[in-house]
Amino acid sequence: MQKKIAILNGDGIGPEVTAQSIKVLNAVAQQYGHQFDYKEALIGADAIDKTGSALPAETVDICLDSDGVLFGAVGHPKYDNDPAAKVRPEQGILGIRKALQLFANIRPITTYPSLQHLSPLKPKQLEGVDCVIFRELTGGIYFGKKHTSEDGTYASDECSYSQAEIERIAHLAFKYAQKRRKKLTLVDKANVLDTSRLWRKTVQAITGQYSDVAVEYMFVDNAAMQLIINPKQFDVILTENMFGDIISDEASVLAGSLGMLPSASVGNGTALFEPIHGSYPQAAGKDIANPLGSILSAAMLLDHFGLQTEATAVREAVDWTLQNNFVTKDIDPVNFYFTSTIGDLIADYVSGKIPGSIKQENIELRKSTII
Repeated sequence: MQKKIAILNGDGIGPEVTAQSIKVLNAVAQQYGHQFDYKEALIGADAIDKTGSALPAETVDICLDSDGVLFGAVGHPKYDNDPAAKVRPEQGILGIRKALQLFANIRPITTYPSLQHLSPLKPKQLEGVDCVIFRELTGGIYFGKKHTSEDGTYASDECSYSQAEIERIAHLAFKYAQKRRKKLTLVDKANVLDTSRLWRKTVQAITGQYSDVAVEYMFVDNAAMQLIINPKQFDVILTENMFGDIISDEASVLAGSLGMLPSASVGNGTALFEPIHGSYPQAAGKDIANPLGSILSAAMLLDHFGLQTEATAVREAVDWTLQNNFVTKDIDPVNFYFTSTIGDLIADYVSGKIPGSIKQENIELRKSTII
């Protein structure tokens, strides 16, 4: 198989973690006889510094001409600390989602036994947690009309949704639930918001097409609590843009580290794959960032290409590193390994170079030691 992949490194740790995903994809290509052709493009603060735009037209063209997009992260303190900035890095990711018509963000939440001690939840609550959040991406308050009064004392953000926008992601979520445990939970605020009432009415109207899926309705405040009290009750969670943004970041604590979670953004155009963590500028250039969220996003990219065997091999490699304590600083602040070392190990595992047991001393030189 031959595929074209657009690479949007972005800002902060984006280039470092994305480099590890490319390393792993190259190992997959060599091991399974595929060809992946990469083309880099600018986005975020890096793009602003070089072109004045957070999303240059050339970047959009490169993505549209690709079979998939691998994205790093956007964000920089000099823009975060300047609320008056006219152009912001985040406009890049919002813009590319709109340009590619990516209306659904899919975020799997998986827990790992070796990381349970990092979660604020008790291990008993983490057993059996395996859910997927479907977050609507192109509507809601993030894309609604915005207004600030001339004297700066009043501001408003409009939240709007159409039935068609809700239907298209709801169908995706229902079909996904049919392949899993056949349960879907709609998270809304229908007791207060008109938009949420439209969500609930629209979902109720199409449930008959998916009679094998059990549907549950939950207010977002209760859902936020239930994710902590009893997270394993969830299978597929469907929700609007802002609620999904908040809920999915809350769910990241279940995995033990924000650096562990991947995501896919799909819709009518080229699909985009990214870790859910931010640009983490404090760690940029230090080779300490966790690349697993990006690497697992690359596994979702392989799934998108129909390469399930290859994607499974990548996930098995990730599991192997965690089971053997080959982890980055966010997981073990003392005995940690470099970002690039983790990428090397996963690539070697996929390539079949890792035997059943590995000698620690063989990679000790790439291990970071604190004295």
